[in-house]
Amino acid sequence: MRLENQSSVSEFLLLGLPIWSEQQGVFFVLFLGMYLATVLGNLLIILLIRLDTRLHTPMYFFLSHLAFIDIAFSSVTVPKMLMNMHTKYKSIPYAGCISQTYFFIFFADLDSFLITPMAYDRYVAICHPLHYTIIMSQSICVMLVAGSWVIACACALLHTVLLTRLSFCADHTIPHFFCDLAALLEMSCSDTSLNQLVIFTAGLTAIMLPFLCIMVSYGHIGATILQVPSTKGICKALSTCGSHLSVVTLYYGAIIGLYFLPSSNTNDTNNCFIDVHSGHSHVEPLHL
Repeated sequence: MRLENQSSVSEFLLLGLPIWSEQQGVFFVLFLGMYLATVLGNLLIILLIRLDTRLHTPMYFFLSHLAFIDIAFSSVTVPKMLMNMHTKYKSIPYAGCISQTYFFIFFADLDSFLITPMAYDRYVAICHPLHYTIIMSQSICVMLVAGSWVIACACALLHTVLLTRLSFCADHTIPHFFCDLAALLEMSCSDTSLNQLVIFTAGLTAIMLPFLCIMVSYGHIGATILQVPSTKGICKALSTCGSHLSVVTLYYGAIIGLYFLPSSNTNDTNNCFIDVHSGHSHVEPLHL
């Protein structure tokens, strides 16, 4: 993936989280426990769906793929972060950094694309219950999932290919615990206008378009419920859509909180890093 006209950078330095050295053990155990709980919990979901024939429905078919994506998404960054918490030189090879960026974007976009057919499934179940088995056939479900994988792969590959065309400045320090695309673009000495344009257009495709589709689906669900308002009908709709709504809220809530809402602590966070050579944590300005 590396091109000839690139700078000779062979590795990047991940500064990690701004954690005091005496607190690293506590945070290591905390993050390890959360990671293991995520992996084991999602593996249990996949196993139960596979073993219980009553769960062989379109919604649980989508859910099993979503559980696998959650495992893979967590595994892209957390194991490297945990490893770096116990090493003095927190480096990552160039190829490893590019690969991490690719898979991070891939699984993040795939998560967004996959919860969209889940919303459509809930729309069909509530608005067209008599035709549910015909509309949400096995072939349709497979096509929806396969399409999500292909589009997410294309989006991530586009970002990664454009990233490999860039040259990087002398300072190869990433003020993060993983190879974040935005941080890499800030480090680049090349013109990143094309990368920024692709981030904007692909972001609309991967984030806003699925979000609008989900809102349209739930708009039709709400209109259907209001046509025959009853406590029983509302409770049934909430029980049918509640879990998916919670996933949508958490996913897009996190995106809005991280990328759209201004934070007064952003500069302070970006200016903090752990002294990876001495093992002591302190605060210094980063000059990228």
